[in-house]
Amino acid sequence: MPQRARMVLTSLLAFALASTAVACGSADAPAKPNIVLVLTDDLSMNLLPYLPHVQEMARNGTSFANYTVTDSLCCPSRSSLFTGMIPHNTGVFTNGGEDGGYEVFHGRGDDKSTYATSLQQAGYRTAMMGKYLNGYDPKSDEIPPGWNEWDVAGNGYREFNYDLNENGTVKHYGKKPEDYLVDVMADKAAQFVTDSAAQHTPFAMELATFAPHGPYTPAPRDADAFPGLTAPRSPAFDTLPSSPPSWLASRTPLTDKEKQTIDRDFRKRAQAVQSVDKMIGTVQAALDKAGVRENTHIVFTSDNGYHMGEYRLTPGKQTAFDTDVHVPLVVTGPGVKAGATVNQPATNIDLRPTFEALAGASTPAQVDGESLVPLLNGTAPPAWRTVGLVEHHGPDFDKTDPDKPAKNSGNPTTYEAIRSTSYTYVEYANGAKEYYDRTTDPQELHNTAAQLPPDKAQQLHDTLRAMAACHGAAACRH
Repeated sequence: MPQRARMVLTSLLAFALASTAVACGSADAPAKPNIVLVLTDDLSMNLLPYLPHVQEMARNGTSFANYTVTDSLCCPSRSSLFTGMIPHNTGVFTNGGEDGGYEVFHGRGDDKSTYATSLQQAGYRTAMMGKYLNGYDPKSDEIPPGWNEWDVAGNGYREFNYDLNENGTVKHYGKKPEDYLVDVMADKAAQFVTDSAAQHTPFAMELATFAPHGPYTPAPRDADAFPGLTAPRSPAFDTLPSSPPSWLASRTPLTDKEKQTIDRDFRKRAQAVQSVDKMIGTVQAALDKAGVRENTHIVFTSDNGYHMGEYRLTPGKQTAFDTDVHVPLVVTGPGVKAGATVNQPATNIDLRPTFEALAGASTPAQVDGESLVPLLNGTAPPAWRTVGLVEHHGPDFDKTDPDKPAKNSGNPTTYEAIRSTSYTYVEYANGAKEYYDRTTDPQELHNTAAQLPPDKAQQLHDTLRAMAACHGAAACRH
């Protein structure tokens, strides 16, 4: 054989062997896990009984018993989730104006470093569907960095008659049953799963529903569900705590009309989350069909909770009570311990570093949260925070805010709070304080801040002040 021919043949054989080795190596290497985040709007703990797919997730995965949001308000909470940073580091404390909303988030460049940008750089296809941030206009605002698929609405609270920015093209959806927003999201999510699996590409998808946010619009098929259902009557229902803060102290008992409205609204909320539960089932079916469910983490949570009659308040949020700041976090997926409950304090700033750890991506130094992966695997980290921080600016009188508190629903002044596994401590800008020992007072009805020993009161104050000024995971662990 001529010398040149032998060289060509040798090169071809070497190339073939190398290609085979690469292919075999790819087959043997563990695939990066997919991530599906289901983020509901204003979903409180007392709605979990109406979500059978989430209950199934809890049996098959891990639940967090002390998961707290950084503010019981949509935009600051979502900003923390995207960036992994506390409000005093995102600059987003409200839904609009000088200290909140999409304009502040975008104007500060917060959208340039999120879990989406990290995962996209790590080779993931990323999708954002549903609700983004308060103030985002699908007709005029740009698609933020980090997203391959973008299907986002602006004012989608009524679930019908909304505009959806579909990868830069605005499409209007009307009043037909098939236009119901959560169902539209479910169909798009299933298609995204199918397309990503066909491309053999890891994916991360956020499904951020407007449901069950007011006006609590259920899918037409669910409008008659749960006849006669009433809101839970916990010991905190229509009851003031002792030594209440000034914004709450003058609240009079609920009227019969207010109680009737609360019962009607709770029933509508239970109806509204049926579509969310159905969406989870649709996504799970798509994952099964694509053969990727066993390698997919599904995360279920909410941006904040919701009170309905507790502490004599009509439906609303923005308080530091557990009704508003303590929300579900349920996770399933490869390596996640089944049927487990994690008691360590976790907050929404932890989701970004968790997703990055799962994806094998690095977490930027400015992130305040820490990865939950060890806790998901049933391993206790050697060091973990003892409290979560809540920061709130108020009162809220913004007429354009869909979360502007209605009369008698509670409109707290500015406060900061820390929540541990056993207590909640609050300091208001006007000097008022609250302390609830939740081990003996789980309904938070006895404010004992004035009875605290001086050394304990000082320790709580110092911890809160340190947390309210922290930057980075190590400092914010305190």
